[in-house]
Amino acid sequence: MSAPRASAAPLPASLPASLPDPEIDPEAIRTYRVEDQIGYLIRRAHQRASAIFETVMRDFSVTPVQYAVMCKLHDLGATSQNQVGRLVGVDPATMFGVARRLTTRGLVRPTSDESDARLVLLTLTAEGIGVIEAMKSRGAEVTARTLAPLSATEAAELTRLLARLG
Repeated sequence: MSAPRASAAPLPASLPASLPDPEIDPEAIRTYRVEDQIGYLIRRAHQRASAIFETVMRDFSVTPVQYAVMCKLHDLGATSQNQVGRLVGVDPATMFGVARRLTTRGLVRPTSDESDARLVLLTLTAEGIGVIEAMKSRGAEVTARTLAPLSATEAAELTRLLARLG
């Protein structure tokens, strides 16, 4: 490891010794604002969207991830648990918990795939269909309220760009 430059701050003691000395740019440090960083901005926008979702969908007691899973099952019909998880972007452990909670509430029914017993297929129950259809009827309101500060052109562009990032 090379010796740090005189102007460079030493690494905090809590960092592993195997990390190389960072190339510290004083101008980058001086001008850096966390509020301008994309991760920060996405997190804040996510907080806004989540709060609006909670307000609009509060009667259903369904989380945004559970909603996404139910939407996919409504769109596709019986689908393997792993496939639904991949489609909505959740890891297998999280998907297992989501499926369990939806099953416990009587919104989803798990079954074994007839052609491959290792696969768990998820299907919406009659109650689940009623819930997701009621939720989908309010879904556009969540989007409209989330994007309300933007013009229609800005909202369309943001949506297009976020789809590219995701």
